[in-house]
Amino acid sequence: MYEQFYGFTGKPFQTNPDPAFYFGSLQHRRAMDYLVYGMHRNEGFIVITGEVGAGKTTLVRNVFGKLDPEKYLCAHLVSTQLGADDALRLVGTAFGLPVVRASKAELLIALEAFFGSAYRAGKRCMLVVDEAQNLSMQAVEELRMLSNFQLNTHALLQSFLIGQPEFRHTLQSAQMTQLRQRVIAACHIGPLDGAETRRYIEHRLRHVGWDNTPLFAEQAFAAIHAASAGIPRRINALCDRLLLMGFLANSRAICGDDVLELASEMAAETAAPARPDAAGPAPPERQGGPGQQGAAAAPAELEARMARLEAALDGLSRNNASALSLLGRLVAAIQQAAGDDAQRP
Repeated sequence: MYEQFYGFTGKPFQTNPDPAFYFGSLQHRRAMDYLVYGMHRNEGFIVITGEVGAGKTTLVRNVFGKLDPEKYLCAHLVSTQLGADDALRLVGTAFGLPVVRASKAELLIALEAFFGSAYRAGKRCMLVVDEAQNLSMQAVEELRMLSNFQLNTHALLQSFLIGQPEFRHTLQSAQMTQLRQRVIAACHIGPLDGAETRRYIEHRLRHVGWDNTPLFAEQAFAAIHAASAGIPRRINALCDRLLLMGFLANSRAICGDDVLELASEMAAETAAPARPDAAGPAPPERQGGPGQQGAAAAPAELEARMARLEAALDGLSRNNASALSLLGRLVAAIQQAAGDDAQRP
């Protein structure tokens, strides 16, 4: 929508991972070095962790996108809450094996035969498991068992486990001792700092032909970093909306106030609605309360008021006929009210 307005060749801030937009921050370059080192080792597990939207998947796809498909067979799967057998079945399916109805024994035999055949053909098999924090302990153990497949002294499969920070806690559990011994490289990707956030934004803009239109003010970059906490996916979401907002306002400049306004709107959009109390405050009780005690107290008070008015009537009736008539009507009204209260539930 806004691409033509700003003269872009595409959308610079899409949230889906795209290796074409890979940005080599200090931490991403470090993680890249670990990946390359692990791939040269051709064995064991490589673990990459990071916050949601930190760019883990983009990093791995960038590396794998440069591999020669004649020499590497790469499979990628996104894990959910999988059991052990389901994890093996997904691995087989990711490598193109017909294992939907296979038993566990048949799965293992088929996978070992496939990996061995690929190795003899001069190809390396590599498995990327994304969202590894969702794997059960049993599923992780089955993946570890796949690393035992060897031909002579050569490992037949190398695995990359990509997950959120909590996956590091999984690895530290007592049940994961054998897996930890197979991890040959591990790296955690943190958020971008302020300077890297600016370079990241400019990098993606230039990739689609940005010529400083729209113009980002200095304060805008700082505000974007503060609002996104330096997480690339959050930066993408915010900047995409900023460009849309500028297009709708026919503006070719983005200032810090624009960022603050939009960040506040986006926070309100995703905030949970106020939850009213299931049982609201109790309604104020009438004097004496709604129960039997209140029902008994109300007639007693009316009787006392009637007694006082009757006494006043006796004192005034001898000298003031008008007062006698007035007080008589008041007494009748009070008696009527007392009768209504007695009948009210």
